[in-house]
Amino acid sequence: MNRHEEFTDWHVGTECLGQLAFFGVQYSLVTFLTTQLRQGNAEAARNFSMWQGTCYIAPLAGAIVADSCLGRYRTILSFFSIYIIGMGTMALSGASPAVISRSTQPAVFSLGLYLMAIGAGCIKSCVGPFGADQFDGGDAMERPKKSSYFNWFYFAMYVGALVSGSAVVWLQDNFGWLLGFGVPALCTVLAMASFLLGSAMYRYHQPRGSPVVRACQVVVAAVRKRNVVLPHDGFVLYDGLIVVIVVLLAAVTLVCCAGWKAAAQWWEAGKRARTVIAGFVISCDRSDRALVAGQFRFLDKAAVAVAVPSSAAAQPWRLCTVTQVEELKAIVRMLPVWATGIVYCMVLVQQPLFPVQGRAMRRRLGVAFAVPAASLNSVYAAAMLVLVPLYDAAVVPAARRLTGSERGLTELQRIGAGMALSVAAMAAAATVEGRRLAAAGEVSIAWQVPQYVLLGASAVLAHIGQLEFFYNQAPDSMRSLCSALGHMTCSLGSYLSSVVVTVVSRATARGGSPGWIADDIDDGHLDRFFWLVAGLSSTNLVVFICCAKRYKYKDSIN
Repeated sequence: MNRHEEFTDWHVGTECLGQLAFFGVQYSLVTFLTTQLRQGNAEAARNFSMWQGTCYIAPLAGAIVADSCLGRYRTILSFFSIYIIGMGTMALSGASPAVISRSTQPAVFSLGLYLMAIGAGCIKSCVGPFGADQFDGGDAMERPKKSSYFNWFYFAMYVGALVSGSAVVWLQDNFGWLLGFGVPALCTVLAMASFLLGSAMYRYHQPRGSPVVRACQVVVAAVRKRNVVLPHDGFVLYDGLIVVIVVLLAAVTLVCCAGWKAAAQWWEAGKRARTVIAGFVISCDRSDRALVAGQFRFLDKAAVAVAVPSSAAAQPWRLCTVTQVEELKAIVRMLPVWATGIVYCMVLVQQPLFPVQGRAMRRRLGVAFAVPAASLNSVYAAAMLVLVPLYDAAVVPAARRLTGSERGLTELQRIGAGMALSVAAMAAAATVEGRRLAAAGEVSIAWQVPQYVLLGASAVLAHIGQLEFFYNQAPDSMRSLCSALGHMTCSLGSYLSSVVVTVVSRATARGGSPGWIADDIDDGHLDRFFWLVAGLSSTNLVVFICCAKRYKYKDSIN
């Protein structure tokens, strides 16, 4: 077993343990709030949404910390500690009243819940990129393994989810919340221990300063120089340290050749000459100039030297390097693709409506056994567990033969295929619901299996494709930040879904009608809502295709 295979197995196991703990809380949170803290359904749903929003907004904070000061390794360790403290506090809140009184239980649980959300959330934006950092993108042997790593990383996530949805939930139902939260807490400890034990085999990348500050500096500098005329040659833009070094070497040479007095006189008298020489020196440096793209040329003004570039280090809000400008351009190029991911996640959020539909279908097998409607969620997880290795072993090699690309499908092709399957999943759900309404509930719950499988296949393609896209297309110094942006689509997709459901409910519940999404779905038209979501997803797919066709990959720019 080579180093990369050993690392992948190790890292995937660590991720599986961490996600087992995370989903162990997510799957049971509403149950704990309603049964132990005696909250109503509406209050519990609201608190669940707030917690989930925190989990998927926190990655942004983790990314900024990792990219600006701590680096991904130390950020993961730091927030793993917070994750463990939060899980331990939650387990304590599930103890008997002799240990935790009923009056203090809500406060203790809330403290643990949000510590856990911050810890787990901040890790999310670092752990995937840190794993991908272990593969050299410039090595022809390692590049395909990096793509495979993202598949197995996602596979580990849903192994943890499947175990949580079965074994951990069973523990909580049968042995109480102290053990039910204690086992996930133990898993976080084991995950951190596993991560630490692999430290000797890791590759480490040093942080390069706050990416947010660098991006803001480019915008401010470009706005300040909005009236400056851009040079025709992008090679004369400022490139920071190299220019400063060359100018200093030129100054030392001048002093050595002409003496201090003559050099000082020339420096005072030759402002224009200095600028010309500086421009010439800048133009001689060709490193990274291939990165200067024709897009968003306004931002290039931030790298136009209108004064002596040797003083730029003290004026970062007036003169930025080409590298800074190109980092911001890379982010701006990804934003349209990122925005379509929000609508895609809005489609995935409709999955909780599938069990609602299933409860109104024929669920009995034989005489004595009735299939729990929520149990079909395991079909969704199982589909992903089957399809991830199938994609890696069969789809990628076939796509390589067809396209000639070592990746098989590009990241955007993979995301687009996943979005298309999400449309098919919603169409399948709408068709099944239409048949159910027409047959007065005499349709077997087995007809729901295709929509679960299609949605699982969609996640395998689109979600993993997004993870890989935001890593590969991000500037080296902004990979944690871009990973966090990918996680934010989940949060914003949830909020968008809430808005869509509210608007549809109010628009269709008029004149005594219960609307499309009724408390009793036999009185509503859930099929029409599913068709609406399928239509929104189709429109989003068209927009995505337009964005993808115009997107310039980092490799093509280089």
